[in-house]
Amino acid sequence: MRITSKGQVTIPIEIREKMGLLPDTEVQFEIKGDAVRIKRAPRSSSRRPRGLINRMRRKATVEMTTDEILALTRG
Repeated sequence: MRITSKGQVTIPIEIREKMGLLPDTEVQFEIKGDAVRIKRAPRSSSRRPRGLINRMRRKATVEMTTDEILALTRG
């Protein structure tokens, strides 16, 4: 794997999925000797849900009422 001129690397999909590293996930770097460790940063309790909601806003393709959705999910 190579580092780009901007200092970027691509984390392989297998690692991202296993570690739950979604887009916009904050990470931290730790240096120990000659190694660098990447890990998920502690989550702010309000940032992630707000980001998810903003990304999902206006994405629905079917207009249903809450009662219609509940009837479908409850069988």
